[in-house]
Amino acid sequence: MLDVLAKTPLFRGIVRDDIRVVLKSLCAHEKSYRKGEIIVQAGATTRECGVVVRGAAVIEHGDIWGNVSIMGVIEVGVNFALPYACLGSEPLPFTVVAREATSVVFIDVSALMTTRQLPCHLHSVLMRNLLEICARRNLHLVQRTMHTAPKTIRGRIVAYLSDAMSAQKSRTLEIPYNRQQLAQYLGVERSALSNELSKMQKEGILRCEKNVFTWIGTSPMPD
Repeated sequence: MLDVLAKTPLFRGIVRDDIRVVLKSLCAHEKSYRKGEIIVQAGATTRECGVVVRGAAVIEHGDIWGNVSIMGVIEVGVNFALPYACLGSEPLPFTVVAREATSVVFIDVSALMTTRQLPCHLHSVLMRNLLEICARRNLHLVQRTMHTAPKTIRGRIVAYLSDAMSAQKSRTLEIPYNRQQLAQYLGVERSALSNELSKMQKEGILRCEKNVFTWIGTSPMPD
């Protein structure tokens, strides 16, 4: 567990022995979940953020008609519910569900907002890391808005793949979503997404092998 936490943004700049001090001071505890089990439920409030230390989970958002959208995937080392834990009273707008057998370390970060339970140097580093994480999370939300802004399905596919391939500087990309999850992330029907991907393959623009996409078209794409 410590090996995973030491590599997370939350504990960046903190050595292993000090991580133990932080975990004890902030009442950290680990819990395991089966595939499909709810980790945190929309509408609940929390004083704890979670860090996945084994497995993976997905963030889901549902409406009153029962429609569910995938907002993202939480892999090993990634945290969730951090801004809500800092506030402590804001209801979660999403549900986190284990995508496979998953273990999560929960940390009471709200204590950082109200008390000084840690040595000054550790408190300062954690607060700096919290601010950076929240800022990056906001950037991710802006990015998803840009991916779903195009009116056409093809436009959304290209927007998503363009950003991801540009970030990795590769025309071949393994995405963290299956076909249903990608459709939900882009806000389109799965059948419509599959049809459009099939058209793009026939037109020699894109090659798809499960969740691996390769851009082979002649139109501009990040190198």
